[in-house]
Amino acid sequence: MGFSHVLILDGYTDEPAGFGVPPYIDVYPRYVAGAVWLHDKSATVHYVTVDAVRAEPRRYLEEMQRYDLVVVIAGAVVPGKYLGGEPIKLEELKLWFRVVDKPFKVLAGAAARWGIGNEGGTVAALPREVRENFDAIVTGDPEAYIYELVSEGPEKARTWITVEDMGFVDRVAELGARIVEQHPNHGYNLVAELETYRSCSRWVSGGCSFCVTKLYGRPRQRSPRGVVREVEALYRFGVRHFRLGRQADILVYGSPGLETEEWPRPNPEALERLLYGIRAAAPGLETLHIDNVNPGTIVRHRSESIEALKTIIRYHTPGDVAALGIETADPRVVKINNLKTMPEESFEAVRLVHEVGARRGYNGLPELLAGINFVLGLPGETAETYRLNEEFVKRLYDEGIDVRRINVRKALVLPGTKLASMLGGSPPRIDERRARRFRRVVMEYSARFLRRVVPRGTVLRRLYVERYEPRLGVTFARQAGSYPLVAELPCRLEPPHVLDVVVYGYAGRSVRAAPLPLDANRAPLGLLEKALGAAAARRVAAGRPWRSLEALAREVPAAVESGLLGLGGYSCSE
Repeated sequence: MGFSHVLILDGYTDEPAGFGVPPYIDVYPRYVAGAVWLHDKSATVHYVTVDAVRAEPRRYLEEMQRYDLVVVIAGAVVPGKYLGGEPIKLEELKLWFRVVDKPFKVLAGAAARWGIGNEGGTVAALPREVRENFDAIVTGDPEAYIYELVSEGPEKARTWITVEDMGFVDRVAELGARIVEQHPNHGYNLVAELETYRSCSRWVSGGCSFCVTKLYGRPRQRSPRGVVREVEALYRFGVRHFRLGRQADILVYGSPGLETEEWPRPNPEALERLLYGIRAAAPGLETLHIDNVNPGTIVRHRSESIEALKTIIRYHTPGDVAALGIETADPRVVKINNLKTMPEESFEAVRLVHEVGARRGYNGLPELLAGINFVLGLPGETAETYRLNEEFVKRLYDEGIDVRRINVRKALVLPGTKLASMLGGSPPRIDERRARRFRRVVMEYSARFLRRVVPRGTVLRRLYVERYEPRLGVTFARQAGSYPLVAELPCRLEPPHVLDVVVYGYAGRSVRAAPLPLDANRAPLGLLEKALGAAAARRVAAGRPWRSLEALAREVPAAVESGLLGLGGYSCSE
């Protein structure tokens, strides 16, 4: 059985270490494509997103019948709300692949390995629910299975095989890079996730009760050279935005103790070799960000962690976020669930990231701030847990320690985790009333943090328009990067469109902003007042129509010099 005509259907992934909802592309589709091309460089490999299939289901389901092999990538095991796309649902896996019956069908990704869940606070559906619709459910590493499949055939390919030689990953990552040219966000705001190592150092102690990352087993690291060669290939094929997001803790990349110690010591020199290499391989990159940082590493190896954070700041781009998995501020819940840090340690980790990274960068955002994750529904949770969580957030704010964002999610019970055995396969028990209150408190403080992080009048550079929402009369735009800040613009703008904005208001986790420059002659007075202040806006309105930029600059020099105002800019009046 030959596999020379292959389709990759990206149903998007969201894992504790790894993200693939647009504008991100995760490693899975690139590695799968690379595995096919490693065996047969002449093979045809096509890529399509689940959103494209949803838009034209009949067309795509008919086209799938003409392929030899269809690989479906799926698995949002850290489900959330998304602006750029919606992960594939269990119902779609059941329906679509009951109809598509001619090609050899493979399910890969977190859904195949752990199960699929579109909502927190539930038990993930096991892969057996869709088993009859697929010829293979890959519970090991997809790139290893696909390579065996195309080179040795279905009878010899092992669905459970895992990669021990990360040099193999380096090869398929580099070869598969060109699949990015088929992504709908290519040439615009496409962000490529980069993997530096697999699993989590805390696998030796069982790790956090709810997390699947440690189930990858002994950590296996990629070489700096392998990652850099992948970046060089991605850059050659048009990627300009990168995130080191596919690892449990970027600070310990290159640590000699990563494979054997629960709390390995950071190796800033190894991190510098990696980041310097990425910059050299992609000299014109626009974004280089990180994701996960273990707060336990920071408090146990303070000096090395600070040096590692400073190293990141030397090479990255501003607006970066160190996602800290704090999960709870309740010591009892920490102990029961084998979490990373006690509340005081968590507080100290957030404080240190702020201390190192709060300086404002050229794109309008601080260089590097912490992002805090809370998980609700963990064993041991009581009313006291919610009180302690609220106090933790309030204390950060009151002591002037900034965070970039606060995520609150309900635990998703995944097969193979300690949480699944602790709950006996039942959903987590969550006090919905207290959970709603905590979310309200977090939203309130999120807006307060934003007022400090991006004060009114802050200019944010190079935002990518994502979509216009006619019901609200608002365009959503954001920078590329880790947990990008959403700006709500009172205009109708369509992608592709890149612009600068000035912040004038706050809406929970997003900001309200005006596109720049505003047209002095056509922009509504109300918008001018928000962007410039009442006095300046009235002077602009009183002088209309402005015939020259020089005359306008004499009246409102600061607004013209800073680029907030001009002639022929945005009006937001249509």
